[in-house]
Amino acid sequence: MVTNLKIYLTYIINPKRNFMKAKIALLSVVLVAFASTGVFAQGIQLGVKGGTNIFKIQGQSFDQQFRFGYSLGGFAEINLNKHFGIQPELMWNQSKTQTTGDFNVIYQGSSFTNVTLNYLSVPVLLNFRPTKVLSILAGPQFGILLSQNDNLFISTKEAFKKGDFSVVGGAQLNLAWFKLGARYFIGLNNLNDLGSQDKWTNQGFQLYAGIRIL
Repeated sequence: MVTNLKIYLTYIINPKRNFMKAKIALLSVVLVAFASTGVFAQGIQLGVKGGTNIFKIQGQSFDQQFRFGYSLGGFAEINLNKHFGIQPELMWNQSKTQTTGDFNVIYQGSSFTNVTLNYLSVPVLLNFRPTKVLSILAGPQFGILLSQNDNLFISTKEAFKKGDFSVVGGAQLNLAWFKLGARYFIGLNNLNDLGSQDKWTNQGFQLYAGIRIL
């Protein structure tokens, strides 16, 4: 498990190095963590959720307007005791933005365009419940880029890196089997795969509703 953690930290520092190893390491760490905490868990609940993403890409190349996208996926609540638990999720997240004139200046030969990014996101969040109705959530989120605009290429090179690492924080209302929540997340690594002229990071809000099914 220590070796897996080292590989995962290496990915954060240099996302282009050993990308497949980093994904395997992350999965291994999550599975081992769940296995080790499962003995102490007082209950495991499963559900589905969906909602709205209000995202932007921070960077000189893009306008700074928050734009709407969508999210859809599933979650698990692993209750360690009355007040603490772990909430892993598997989500499809959509992020939208638009380039500015600065993008055309920095990257010669490019064109002004709308940008749509689709991620497979894996947040692993600490769930603190001060009351039965309210949860405070915080933790890391790892994202794998599934697709991006076909027209946002420079010299046949894709503009965005395949991996995204961010931190997430927010609150959730637990109304029996129904969930309502809001989060804010900040990307930590540079998404720009075209060069070091401009740093790009994801950030934004998520509003969602969920249903516990098990």
